[in-house]
Amino acid sequence: MKKLMLIAGLAASMSVTAQAGVLSFDDLTTDTGFTELSGTNYGGLNWSSDFYILHTPSYTQSGYKTGTVSGEYVALNGFANDVSVADGVFDFNGSYLTAAWNDGLNIEVTGLLAGVQQYQSIVEVDTFGPTWFDFNFFGIDELKFRSFGGVQNGQLSGSGTHFAMDDFTFNQAAVPVPATLALLGLGLLGFAGRRHAK
Repeated sequence: MKKLMLIAGLAASMSVTAQAGVLSFDDLTTDTGFTELSGTNYGGLNWSSDFYILHTPSYTQSGYKTGTVSGEYVALNGFANDVSVADGVFDFNGSYLTAAWNDGLNIEVTGLLAGVQQYQSIVEVDTFGPTWFDFNFFGIDELKFRSFGGVQNGQLSGSGTHFAMDDFTFNQAAVPVPATLALLGLGLLGFAGRRHAK
């Protein structure tokens, strides 16, 4: 029994536990306008150009404001362009998404690993409030967002296929211990077990 517990303990120690994170976009800036995410390494992630943070009290007549879940900031796709997030390897759990101007906006979310598509979902959002989506894209190194379609909300002053995102939730993937160290650990465990049996 003790042997089994030791083996389980060693197996658990052979990888570094994944670190969960929720990015609210409220701890990067105090500016009351737009702030570029590109080049910030926010949350340990690489954000593409055209990813911005917006102080939403400045845009009360928009889905940016209604899509704010925590604090006073959301991320958005500037100029309604395609945007992406990249890292070594990570899991994208989900986020709140809201349309800035167009009700019935479609957002295509794609997860890739080494340039090969692993996941893809298309979700529909409106301007009235945030919707949480569980994506559960595991073991990816790039995440792409593309927004399209929908009909402009005539009560809002802006137009376009922009979206707001809040509470981006992800895990840094577990990092395995190099194979040589794992083999050394198993060898020591076997040696200790053999010695105990004598």
